[in-house]
Amino acid sequence: MSSARGGSAAARPEDGAGPKTVRLADYEPPAWLVDTVHLTFTLHESATRVRARIAFRRNPDGPRASGPRPDLRLDGRRLTFVSAAIDGAPLTEEMRSIDEAGLTIPSAHLPGDHFHWACETEIDPGSNTALEGLYLSRKVFCTQCEAQGFRKITFYPDRPDVLAVFTTRTRR
Repeated sequence: MSSARGGSAAARPEDGAGPKTVRLADYEPPAWLVDTVHLTFTLHESATRVRARIAFRRNPDGPRASGPRPDLRLDGRRLTFVSAAIDGAPLTEEMRSIDEAGLTIPSAHLPGDHFHWACETEIDPGSNTALEGLYLSRKVFCTQCEAQGFRKITFYPDRPDVLAVFTTRTRR
């Protein structure tokens, strides 16, 4: 969230934290790029299930592009982790770490420079009063994913320079 002239902008506070300044001078390309995202929402007012299938590839222009493979860091807030797999192999608890801001897979558990990530999370749109991610408004399901709202839907590298083709399906 920096100006094109190299200035800085204050990012919106996240969950009560103070504003964080983001400077263009601190920009680093993402380590991983996303080609496709397939989302399936099973809608429920208090327990929506989100199944995500994401095709990742290592960024040839990213940090450590010619060195060791980087860890996979995915943003995620207010998500209940249900399950995950990489290239169809279930991800055990020892193969991942989850904190209040997201999920990390150490590079040792990544199969290569291209892989498919599958993850299921549960979210509560009815109690989402931040109006980011998926929320309910007068019994209507709504989404707001800019600027960093998508991280409240599923684990994802939620930044504006990670672009992908999305396919979304909803069901009750």
